[in-house]
Amino acid sequence: MFAEERRLKISSLIKSGKSITVSELAESFNVSESTIRRDLKYLEDIGHIQRTHGGAIDAHYVLYEPSFFEKENIETSSKSQIGKFAASLIKSDDTILLDSGTTTLSIARALKGKNIRLTVVTNSPVIALELSTESGMDIVLIGGLLRKQTRALVGPQAENMLMDLNVDKAFIGTNGITINGCFTPNILEAETKKKMVKVSSQTYIVADHTKFGVSNFVKFADINDITEIITDKNVDKSKVKDFEEHGVQIIIS
Repeated sequence: MFAEERRLKISSLIKSGKSITVSELAESFNVSESTIRRDLKYLEDIGHIQRTHGGAIDAHYVLYEPSFFEKENIETSSKSQIGKFAASLIKSDDTILLDSGTTTLSIARALKGKNIRLTVVTNSPVIALELSTESGMDIVLIGGLLRKQTRALVGPQAENMLMDLNVDKAFIGTNGITINGCFTPNILEAETKKKMVKVSSQTYIVADHTKFGVSNFVKFADINDITEIITDKNVDKSKVKDFEEHGVQIIIS
């Protein structure tokens, strides 16, 4: 397991409301306690958690945001599952919106070679390039400020362009999801995602199991704004039940 993946999993555990000890984390991840202490120091230094005597607790908001390329190496199998299932929901002649992100990139990859007619709107230059050789797909690349951290085009220009559109289905990534909504650490990205939700007839949140129970700095959607959440088979079934009790349909890919 990569250090970045382990740190994300540690932060997710702590964000779920648990106070957890160094020894418990070391046993859970099968690493030394000194390795866990280094992980916790790193997460505390970036404001992700607050260390306590012998362990750590949630620092209220998760502000740490791995880069696009760091996230590409995390939960790759889960993202592939989600991408293939999401692609199966897309029909010929649909107009779809793919948010920037590594999970939505998996959807784009799953669409390649399907030989269907689509209009694909995206704020991701990476996704636009991925689909650029598909003869049946018209690609609409949203303009705006390029966030190098996430390779997303965001800001007022992106928002204005989105508000002139109307799409059948939007597939939107998230850094965290709870029964209170969907979250991201960046205000500009949150505003762009809000517009994506607003212009879509159906909104699908694509989130691997590590995103459940995690809140973040900015909320971009309420639970009742979402058509369905698509996740992977490793999701905690008790968390699925919590969402379903609040009227949210979760699809396990």
